[in-house]
Amino acid sequence: MERDAMIAGVGFREAASPASILDALARAGAGDLRRIAVPEVKARHPAIQTLRRFGYHVTEITAEALTRPATLTDSPAARATHGTGSVAEACALAALGPGARLMAPRAVSADGMATAALAKEESE
Repeated sequence: MERDAMIAGVGFREAASPASILDALARAGAGDLRRIAVPEVKARHPAIQTLRRFGYHVTEITAEALTRPATLTDSPAARATHGTGSVAEACALAALGPGARLMAPRAVSADGMATAALAKEESE
C-alpha cells in the first residue's frame, strides 16, 4: 500500500507534549508515516508546531467534519467535547474522505495525553 494513501489522526489534551503524540503514533503503528490529521482548533498547539518542524504534514479537520465519521471507539468525553466517539479516529477518516477505513481502534500514549489512529483509502 502506498504511504500517501494513509494518514494518522491525532487527538490530544492541552497538556500533551510532542513526545506524547509521537508515542501515540508509535503505538498505533505509524512507523515513518509523516501525515497527520488534527482538529483545526488544535492545529496551532505548540506540540503540533514542533511536529511540523520535524517534517510532519498536518491536515486540519473542521469541527463539523469531526462529527461525520462513525468511529470504532466511543469515548463519552470526546463525544461531549467534540461530537465524536474518538477525535483521532474521526480525524483520520475525515482527512481521507469517503471510502476510508480505520486500520484499528485508536492507540493511547503511555501518559494518556494523546491518541492516534491510522486510516487508509480503500482501493477499488
